[in-house]
Amino acid sequence: MPQRTEYFHFQPVTTRWHDNDVYGHVNNVTYYSFFDTAVNTYLIETGGLDIHEGEVVGFVVSSACDYFASIAFPDRIEVGLRVGKLGNSSVQYELAVFKEGEEEACAAGRFVHVFVDRASNRPVAIPDRLRAALELLVA
Repeated sequence: MPQRTEYFHFQPVTTRWHDNDVYGHVNNVTYYSFFDTAVNTYLIETGGLDIHEGEVVGFVVSSACDYFASIAFPDRIEVGLRVGKLGNSSVQYELAVFKEGEEEACAAGRFVHVFVDRASNRPVAIPDRLRAALELLVA
């Protein structure tokens, strides 16, 4: 089970009432939203990614998640983030969901972004500022 000490950046995320499913815990698909929120907040705030008008955007091309323990609203969570692989135009993020203050992850996942030119949808090199931010998270 992934441990908090294995991650380099943490993004607090608030669970919401509608995240719970009929079984009383956060539905599995919601974890992907947590991952997307953590990564994109980091890319925007630290890497300078302009999601509205920038020439380069990231497309998710692969994703997966493993579940170890349930979370439910109103749990406070933190999503741990690190980079497992940094290529020329792609990056593989490794993420884990932790209940606030807990050392063991409730879930762990990964996804790959390919950065593309917004106009052509063709892969491009990761911009320098964004690459510098991602390099801080390389495992």
